Amino acid sequence: MKHCLFIALLLVSVVAWAEEKADEWGETTLSEQTIEKIQQAQITYKQCVVDAMRKPDYAKLESRQATDAVIKSCESVLAEMRKVYTSVEVPGVIADRHLKKMRIDVTRKVLQQLMYAEAAKQAGAQP
Repeated sequence: MKHCLFIALLLVSVVAWAEEKADEWGETTLSEQTIEKIQQAQITYKQCVVDAMRKPDYAKLESRQATDAVIKSCESVLAEMRKVYTSVEVPGVIADRHLKKMRIDVTRKVLQQLMYAEAAKQAGAQP
């Protein structure tokens, strides 16, 4: 009886493993032109963030509020980058995951820079 149960469990696990493999996303090949467009869109996004950080209005805000305002001001650039992905038939889930990761990375860097600037300002203001 134990042998039959073991064989049945083994067969079920093999079938489940085969179904998991069928659902996986396969590697796609993006043309050099598409990769170039994506890289250019990344540069444009990061340049938008840098330009927004330089605005004097954000220097008056607390670092977290300024970071939120900077990131929100450049959301339209990310929407353009998503169009580049979808135009070459990259699945939306993959495109969104990449854009989210990039947004989080840039947000961390912006917050860090603004916190450094805020701390330097406070240190210089105290006698």
